Amino acid sequence: MRIYILNIAMLIFSVFGYAQLDNKNKSISIPAIENKKETPNVIPLKPSKPDAKTNQSFGMNRPSISPNLNAPKKELSMFPEEKFGNPGELYSKQLNKNLENLKLSPEEVEKRNGSQTDQYFGDFKSNAKFVNVVYRDHGFVDGDIIQVLVNDDVIHARVFLSGGFKGFKLDLQKGFNKIDFLALNQGRSGPNTAEFRVVDDAGRLVSQNQWNLATGVKATIIVVKE
Repeated sequence: MRIYILNIAMLIFSVFGYAQLDNKNKSISIPAIENKKETPNVIPLKPSKPDAKTNQSFGMNRPSISPNLNAPKKELSMFPEEKFGNPGELYSKQLNKNLENLKLSPEEVEKRNGSQTDQYFGDFKSNAKFVNVVYRDHGFVDGDIIQVLVNDDVIHARVFLSGGFKGFKLDLQKGFNKIDFLALNQGRSGPNTAEFRVVDDAGRLVSQNQWNLATGVKATIIVVKE
């Protein structure tokens, strides 16, 4: 009898435990609740147009017209652009400005441009039978040419002044012996420049000097024989 009761109790317990496990495996489905409200309208997004002011600050503005690549290029110049009818006007204008800025004295201007009046270097006494007269270009050898006269007679019609001394022997006459050096040009770089020396038959220096002459101007020295 006890065994019978025990079997029934075990059967009831097993059935109750299976029912509990079966309930755990079952899921409860919750029905979805429909939203009866209307769906709001969706506004499509459009790309915003660039603001001219904003682009300008970032350097994004571009010219509406493409640059002309075939246009002639201007040459760079250190001098301001200025038009002259004659190309020589530019040089003359610049030279005048330089002279005004430097404010040269008359002596300095004469030295730079050459003397416009005849130069007299004095007279010197000598008892020598003859003297040697020599000359050379004391500045830059640039093609200076002179004419040499003695007592107004042409001794050498055209003499090219080089860097070394050259000249002639002059037999002295009683009284005045005038020697003229006439500038025939001014070379390539300014006045006719030269140095001359007069040396007697004993090798003594009678006179020595330099000239800066404009074209057509002469330098004169006189040797007086007693």
